[in-house]
Amino acid sequence: MAKKNKPAAPSSAASQDKPATLKDLLNPDVVNKLKAQADQMKAEAEIQREEARKQTEAARKAEQKRLDNDFEYLLNNSGMDWKKKYN
Repeated sequence: MAKKNKPAAPSSAASQDKPATLKDLLNPDVVNKLKAQADQMKAEAEIQREEARKQTEAARKAEQKRLDNDFEYLLNNSGMDWKKKYN
């Protein structure tokens, strides 16, 4: 069986007044790995949000292009006073 790492006791007097945090109890290498993993997950989530935004934008443009070619839609959604629109 593997030996468990015992947390190092805080050495300063100021830290004895405060309760020990998880960061204090964990090995610094583990903390750094967790921070790196959190940063990587945030970056991946941002990439996914950007891809989803691009997909919705492309779908909106495709729908608008389809509607621009639909005569019935254009006729129903155009104003009847064309002189105002083009002057």
